[in-house]
Amino acid sequence: MITRSKLVEQLRDYQIRSQHKCPPLTFFSPKLYLSNWADVAVALFCALLFGVLILSSYVALYLRHYWSSFLIISLAITLPVRLRMLRQAHARKKVRQLPLSM
Repeated sequence: MITRSKLVEQLRDYQIRSQHKCPPLTFFSPKLYLSNWADVAVALFCALLFGVLILSSYVALYLRHYWSSFLIISLAITLPVRLRMLRQAHARKKVRQLPLSM
C-alpha cells in the first residue's frame, strides 16, 4: 500500500539525486548519493588517499622498490573496488521503490 510517508521519502530521494553536483566525487563515495557534508568529506578523503597511494607507488617504482610498489598499487586498486561493493550493498538494502507517477 502506498502511504504518504513513502511518497515523501521517494520525493526527497529524487530531489537529492537532482541536486547531484559533483558526479566524479561519487566514484569515491561509499554511499549512492552525496546528501550531506559528511558524505562529501568521506568521498574527498578516499579520493585523496587514492591519489597518495598512486603517487607513492610511482615513487617506489622510481626508487626500484618493486615489491613495495606492487603492494601499494594493489591497495590503490582495492580501494575503489571496495567502495563500489559498498555502494552496491547500499543499493540492495534500499526497498524497491515505486515511481513517483503512481
